[in-house]
Amino acid sequence: MPRKKIHEDRTMYKNQFIAENYDRINLTVPKGKKKQIQEHVKRFTPRLSVNEYINKLIDFDMQKDED
Repeated sequence: MPRKKIHEDRTMYKNQFIAENYDRINLTVPKGKKKQIQEHVKRFTPRLSVNEYINKLIDFDMQKDED
């Protein structure tokens, strides 16, 4: 099977998995803020992606409100 076909199949599978298992939220920030967020995450929590970092902040805030 050609490499391009394998790549397309893999991408299609990942996109289908994400569509079935995740909800999407678009976040809009002022120009330049995205880079600041990325640098902050890289500096203070290098093992996390920006997405993971934002999710953890949301979970923390929601848990705090429940307590």
